[in-house]
Amino acid sequence: MHCLARALRRVSGPAWGWGQRRLQRLGSGPCPPRGAGAWGWGVGLGLALGVKVAAGCEQEGDPRQEAAGEVKPPPPPHGGLARAIESSRDLLQRIKDEVGAPGIVIGVSVDGKEVWSEGLGYADVENRVICKPESIMRIASISKCLTMMAVAKLWEEGKLDLDAPVQKYVPEFPEKEYEGEKVTITTRLLVSHLSGIRHYEKDITKVKEQKEKANKALKLMQDVKKSNQEKELKEKEDKDTEKNDFAEAKSEQDGEAKGQNLKPVKRTKEFEHEEYYLKEKFENVIESLKIFKNDPLFFKPGSQFLYSTYGFTLLSAVVERASGCKFTDYMLKMFRDLDLLATVLDDNESMIYNRARCYVCNKKGRLVNAPYVDNSYKWAGGGFLSSAGDLLKFGNALLYSYQVGQFKNSTKKLLPGYLKPDTITMMWTPVPNTEVSWDKDGKYAMGWVVVERKQEYGFCRQQRHYISHTGGAVGASSVLLILPEELDSEVINSGLVTPPRGVIVNIICNMQSVSLNSTALKIAKEFEKDKLA
Repeated sequence: MHCLARALRRVSGPAWGWGQRRLQRLGSGPCPPRGAGAWGWGVGLGLALGVKVAAGCEQEGDPRQEAAGEVKPPPPPHGGLARAIESSRDLLQRIKDEVGAPGIVIGVSVDGKEVWSEGLGYADVENRVICKPESIMRIASISKCLTMMAVAKLWEEGKLDLDAPVQKYVPEFPEKEYEGEKVTITTRLLVSHLSGIRHYEKDITKVKEQKEKANKALKLMQDVKKSNQEKELKEKEDKDTEKNDFAEAKSEQDGEAKGQNLKPVKRTKEFEHEEYYLKEKFENVIESLKIFKNDPLFFKPGSQFLYSTYGFTLLSAVVERASGCKFTDYMLKMFRDLDLLATVLDDNESMIYNRARCYVCNKKGRLVNAPYVDNSYKWAGGGFLSSAGDLLKFGNALLYSYQVGQFKNSTKKLLPGYLKPDTITMMWTPVPNTEVSWDKDGKYAMGWVVVERKQEYGFCRQQRHYISHTGGAVGASSVLLILPEELDSEVINSGLVTPPRGVIVNIICNMQSVSLNSTALKIAKEFEKDKLA
């Protein structure tokens, strides 16, 4: 042992003395004298080699170490955003506990910089694998936003005509008639869910009944808003009943995200459709058209809004033919250009590191593994996996493209966005007759839901401008929300700031039927508040 000590002094040099001093600090009393037990020499050896010690967890050369041997506490996370992070974490934890979700991952960026990403709970309950920022989950209908990016890029390049009949690109899709009249389906109608192509519900009678009920309830809500606030108490109670009827009718509206407004312990009608649980693997998007291509339209194209994932399946065929390469190959190339390295196909056979498991609640309200499904029939509408960090990058690429045109006088040379500002403006302009069920303030635009800035009364609720999309799939829920900063000319012309300016929030969860849209908006406003403070 003495020989080993002498050898360590020669080899380690100053590190040996440092180890002895460390023992004096961590232990009570001087270093063990020569001839002490193996434990003392083992600790001295570990310290000499720079191994972390539990009591203090410091390393030699730690810049936080003071001369007196004390360590400064780490600075608050991200400076002035610490309060927003803490309150948002608390809100997210409460939502998670309320619905019984196994795991949730959140990512937040402010002005283009990721300021918070965290996982709560488990990515794999059985094996106790915790959720972390790198966890990869099903993003469900946020896939539509990714597909819309591809459509917009092809349109900018002149390869895709938004107003041409889809048969120009996909002759395999038959021409359609509605009530004996020949009608035209275009790409522009597909991206706004105005094509008349069905969703998972095959019974046209049920869909029409639901639409009529929702439209009637919407009219009731509009009448309530315009009513006199000084009406008698009985009339007020009647209005409250009408509001409840409206909420119930709206929750039954078609769309994948519809199911997110319901309690997870209930099996919603949305997820009882057999086609949600298809196990057949389709080799290409053209082949997957056989599921619905011969079904009748539910209404005349352009006349009504009907959320349709199958409309985006047809859209993927349009992208494939317009681009000249396989749809999945084109999307993966676009992901690489956007630096979305964790965004991939939801392929059951592939080895995808950090992939979380998916869960549902059974009829008794107990957590169980989600059933096996193959999403190759709906890559474009709900078939991608991603991480919170990747979706923040995607949102910032869009926000940068949207705002960069306003910073023409910036002293810094700005690169062009992935898309042109006018393209993003077109994409984020609400389309008439497209009220959506999961955000009563929003309307569908082109692959996104848009809420416009609005305030009806002084010192009352201000409706902020934001863009979002929710997602609901077997064993997964998600939301991506972009809250652009309200820029003024003074800020733009100062030369001190560059795009993107705003808050982006992404939440992904490995359980279906979890409502996340309002939570994401609350969190975005919390970070905006601290940013402006």
